[in-house]
Amino acid sequence: MRGDLEWGTVPRLVQAAAEQHGDREAVVGPRTRISYRDLGARVRRAAAAMMAAGIRPGERVALWAPNTPDFVVAALGAVSAGAVLVPLGTRLRGGEVVDLLRRTRASALFVTDTFLGTSYVAALRAAAAAAEPAAAAEPARRPGADRPGADRPAADSPLPGLPDLRLAVVLGDRPENREGFQHWRGFLAAGADVPERAVRSRIEAVDPDDPADLMFTSGTTGLPRAAVTTHAQTLRSFSTWADLAGLVPGDRYLVVNPFTHTFGYKAGILACLMRGATILPQPLFDPEAVLAKISGERITVLPGAPTVYQTLLDHPGRAGHDLGSLRLAVTGAAVVPLELVTRIREELGFSTVLTAYGLTESCGLVTMCRAGDDPGLIAATSGRAVPGVSVRVADQDGKAQSPGTPGEVQVRGYTVMREYFEDPDATAAAFTDDGWLRTGDIGVLDDAGNLRVTDRLGDMFTVGGFNAYPAEIERVLSRHPLVADCAVVGVPDPRLGEVGKAFVVPSGTPGPDAAEEIISWARREMANYKVPRQVAFRTELPRNASGKVLKGQLRREP
Repeated sequence: MRGDLEWGTVPRLVQAAAEQHGDREAVVGPRTRISYRDLGARVRRAAAAMMAAGIRPGERVALWAPNTPDFVVAALGAVSAGAVLVPLGTRLRGGEVVDLLRRTRASALFVTDTFLGTSYVAALRAAAAAAEPAAAAEPARRPGADRPGADRPAADSPLPGLPDLRLAVVLGDRPENREGFQHWRGFLAAGADVPERAVRSRIEAVDPDDPADLMFTSGTTGLPRAAVTTHAQTLRSFSTWADLAGLVPGDRYLVVNPFTHTFGYKAGILACLMRGATILPQPLFDPEAVLAKISGERITVLPGAPTVYQTLLDHPGRAGHDLGSLRLAVTGAAVVPLELVTRIREELGFSTVLTAYGLTESCGLVTMCRAGDDPGLIAATSGRAVPGVSVRVADQDGKAQSPGTPGEVQVRGYTVMREYFEDPDATAAAFTDDGWLRTGDIGVLDDAGNLRVTDRLGDMFTVGGFNAYPAEIERVLSRHPLVADCAVVGVPDPRLGEVGKAFVVPSGTPGPDAAEEIISWARREMANYKVPRQVAFRTELPRNASGKVLKGQLRREP
């Protein structure tokens, strides 16, 4: 794999980008503009502070914060010190974060002060205090206790019940310290005595095959698991992504996808570093703020979920903003209506619109459309396997299915994770006997190898002997003018075994006959066994930290 890489590791990529792109803008925030040369220096300073704090290669460093310039510097500083990055989504609650810190045995945590009116530090303190009695009752021997360095004595933890956590730092500009938590500026200042040569030596000591990060899965059906991926496979994956997307030096990339997920961190921060593009972090998707930033900062690249583009298209103030700089849109989902792809091109002005498919266990990248593909293909599929990756659709016995026949999507190649962190049983279950990663997604390949993901294995339901795929039904329902968002699940039926129930977020105020109107319309648009027998209206759909609909919760609703 190393022969395919220009940089080898993320730390070397950062410093190479600083030398190559110099005064070009690397990161732009509300009150700061950081050049590539300055970013390289800031990352070295952060790495020095990590070293001064005693962070050793291979230790886990967690980040719980929204998209900001400080996140970029902290994340890259951690991996430049040889640490393994553990990003934690901002939708998580304090108790969930405490659990993930314990499970990864994180040595350090970087956390935002306040976001969306919530004090993250206070949430952590409350959750850790509540969990402390249970943690104290656990056996002294924790997972990984037999690993090298596990017997290293630790300083008092800033949070009760987390004996491995030695350092907690609050990101941001507010100067005051909180008890047990360091402030970002003070943390950085503590690294001033670490020699530059020591920092560069630490950077050079990181190996391409070392773990680079632990990215947690969505956890829609159980506890999220941490996928371990290396520097080498991460860089190769997103150099490929940047090539296929057409990212170029000078692009101005508005990153609305969270840095705490693969799409934001790897297809955002790292892809920009590889191509000399400018990173503009967007901490919260606010359509008016995004439209203003597109116009004011001359944004050229805006990847996001389909709802990002739909919201911008529907915003009443869109016409008052100059969107003429937009060039590249990349999205991915089971449901991307052709009409939306057309409107993204014609009304938002993107010359290139691409769809892609990936999952945390494959670095977030498996298939991708190519520039020049027909809009119908882009809407109907997630494209073809990226170079060096193989995709097959298999039945329950592992036999590859012919084109047009649905089955489980399985993946093999350099993007596939090394393992789930310290979970050999789950790792073994994730792979077939012949080495293919089991994605748990149902899909269909066409004759040209384009993949159409139809659903999750656990979401499929059977209506009178016919397999019904909720994503396929949702794709059709999304065309109805009353449907702004929807999710379909299977519910018990005495005659047919199961039937579909649609949970709909309406585009306006539904009338008394709205449910029957949608069902009658659906009967004209799809086979009868696919038609939902019930429609329930909701103001919003329940989602997890990754934004995925929690269908298990919907199934339990009356």
